[in-house]
Amino acid sequence: MKNALKYLVSLGVAGGLLWFVFKDIDLPAMLTAIGQADYRWIAVYGVLILVSHWSRGVRWGLLMEPVVKQRISQSNLTMAVLTGYFANLLIPRMGEVTRCGTLNRTDDVPVNVSFGTVVAERIFDVVMLLLLIGLNFVLEFDRLSAFLIEFFNSKLNLGKAGNNSWLFIVAGLGLVGGLVGAWWVFNRYKDRLMQNPVLGKIIGFGLGLLDGLLSVRKLRNPGLFVFHTLLIWTMYYGTTYVLFKAMPQTSSLGPLAALTILVMGSIGMAAPTQGGLGSFNILVGSTLVLYGLTQQDGQTLATLMLLSQWLFVILYGGISFLIVLARSRKTARPAVEVAQ
Repeated sequence: MKNALKYLVSLGVAGGLLWFVFKDIDLPAMLTAIGQADYRWIAVYGVLILVSHWSRGVRWGLLMEPVVKQRISQSNLTMAVLTGYFANLLIPRMGEVTRCGTLNRTDDVPVNVSFGTVVAERIFDVVMLLLLIGLNFVLEFDRLSAFLIEFFNSKLNLGKAGNNSWLFIVAGLGLVGGLVGAWWVFNRYKDRLMQNPVLGKIIGFGLGLLDGLLSVRKLRNPGLFVFHTLLIWTMYYGTTYVLFKAMPQTSSLGPLAALTILVMGSIGMAAPTQGGLGSFNILVGSTLVLYGLTQQDGQTLATLMLLSQWLFVILYGGISFLIVLARSRKTARPAVEVAQ
């Protein structure tokens, strides 16, 4: 009942966001524009997204090398990743568990062992996203700062946008100062802070994230791990850019627009809704307006991007799921031994 309630709440949130996004959109015109898209670029998208999933499987295998004694089949790793995305499309946050369960079925890797490596992997993805957010803000400072200032002006009546750029500089300096101050307080009063039940959990979680990041030093080939991390996000960037070319209304958008949409889309996909439904549309569609698109064209491209992603998740993930389901432990590789 609890899980069903969570699913219904997630579906309800997605439905509410979709209503908010599409209430002023001409849906027949949007569907017509999507039907007229150049599907050759969508095919290119399918190739790039498959490369990213393969690379994610390789990177996952690198993380498991220190904790298992035998090499796991790359095909099994990739199928586990694809099956996880397939499950995540149906039930939010189920992808990680499904991925580990799939590898347990094909290679007998204990779920608790593989799940720990998935958590570490996600930490590196969060770091990459934060770096991209910082890079995006530096490269598109004028456009993004004007948008944010205008937004806050409308809420707080701060005056003209052009006179308030200094607010971001002050906020940035304040953030840096706050982080330095928080680090000093933590080092000085660490033991006392850890005794507080709430602060202790927060600090423990943060230290766990730091340990996950530093675990890359234990890898047999950390350079290859970094390479595949960069390859994964390069493919994500490529999938965003090629879909610009699929529609004449968006074919003129440039590389910086693709970076902005990658960042906003990644944030939207992190929301606890089925396959980013609703949250992806509202963030990506609204952001595209910054680059001269109408709200109609922005939501059309956002919907095309989401549908393209779902198409290949269902195609690749569904095939992988059926293969794994058809296989038995008798035909799988020998059980993997966990390193002590």
